[in-house]
Amino acid sequence: MFDASRTSVAVIGGGPAGLMAAEIICNAGIQVDVFDAMPSFGRKFLLAGIGGLNITHSEEYEKFCKRYSESQPHLQTALDSMTPDKLCDWVHGLGVETFVGTSGRVFPKEMKAAPLLRAWLHRLRQGGVRMHVRHRWLGWGANGSLRFSSPKGEIELKPQATVLALGGASWPKLGSDGAWVPWLRAAGAEVAELESANCGFEVKWSDYLREKFAGAPLKSVSLKFTDLNGNETERPGEMVIGQHGVEGSLVYAFSREIRQCLNAKSRAAFKLDLLPGRSLERVRSEVAGLARSSHSLPAYFKNKLGITGVKLALLHEVLSKEDFRNYEKLACTLKALPITVHAVRPIAEAISTAGGVCFESLTADSMLNCKPGTFVAGEMLDWEAPTGGYLLTACFATGQAAGQGAVRWINEQRGN
Repeated sequence: MFDASRTSVAVIGGGPAGLMAAEIICNAGIQVDVFDAMPSFGRKFLLAGIGGLNITHSEEYEKFCKRYSESQPHLQTALDSMTPDKLCDWVHGLGVETFVGTSGRVFPKEMKAAPLLRAWLHRLRQGGVRMHVRHRWLGWGANGSLRFSSPKGEIELKPQATVLALGGASWPKLGSDGAWVPWLRAAGAEVAELESANCGFEVKWSDYLREKFAGAPLKSVSLKFTDLNGNETERPGEMVIGQHGVEGSLVYAFSREIRQCLNAKSRAAFKLDLLPGRSLERVRSEVAGLARSSHSLPAYFKNKLGITGVKLALLHEVLSKEDFRNYEKLACTLKALPITVHAVRPIAEAISTAGGVCFESLTADSMLNCKPGTFVAGEMLDWEAPTGGYLLTACFATGQAAGQGAVRWINEQRGN
């Protein structure tokens, strides 16, 4: 068992935010121990990299920062210290090359998370960071010590400073289960309820659609949504028709607004343009050709409009047989097919979570007002962002900020 008396800072959580905080603290010459409940570090980070690790985004920085919406003012200082360019430089320092994809997203050249994480962990260990897996945090003891369950039983630790980087509650099987919420609330921190973010939504599909098209990608569409304030936004992209509703990158881009509408009204609706490259006038003209065509409706739709498979099935979800003979209604539906969602998919399925420790409960150094010497980073904080590199960038940035705060705290306690 390690010598707990030598621990100056305990970092709880071995994801990107926690490891970044540990790196900052270690580089300042302070002994740091990282604890994680899982058998290995960075499990969700590795999962995120299965389809290609999206580190950050290359878009213009001002636009990049706006992706954090209401949280931007709280995150701005941390983001400025870890801009996308600075994050890429940091990745390059690990010997990992990056490239910018056609969407503007930034990836490692190998497209995998494992080489980056492996190189990072090696550098941290070489720098003196001590790492402990299968150590699950159990909250604070009566004397303010940190309690852990470990392979050798329960242990207690009382470091000079603590960084909490435990994640939210999405993908709990990878370690982030939100168990920390009641402990921080009991300590006096304000914690907003954790909710699904970058998630799917439930739609009452017909049995036919679920049986024939569950899992089908819906490509070359545009989604239009009007939020609670009456602001209308439209964005092109791709999504997936799921067994229970809708999911995929295009849906995730609107998940915050759709969730807010569901919370307020118990239902939300958006419109899909199935032919975003064509004007309504052109679609009207092409649909009107049905009256003169000798082809069947499916054949005409395929040959003239390029509407087949799941797109045609979606039309049948919202239109009756009679509606297909109402060419004006048919054309308008092709350009604005309504979909009503009734619920958010469970948080365990979400890519990330909204909610968490409110920034009002923190000092400018990311320290809990109610727990001097305890700092918070990553997805535990009350912010959210769309997929596309924004999530990881903010985790790295807030981890760096918490690490810097812990260093300043330690130095002040030592009178440096």
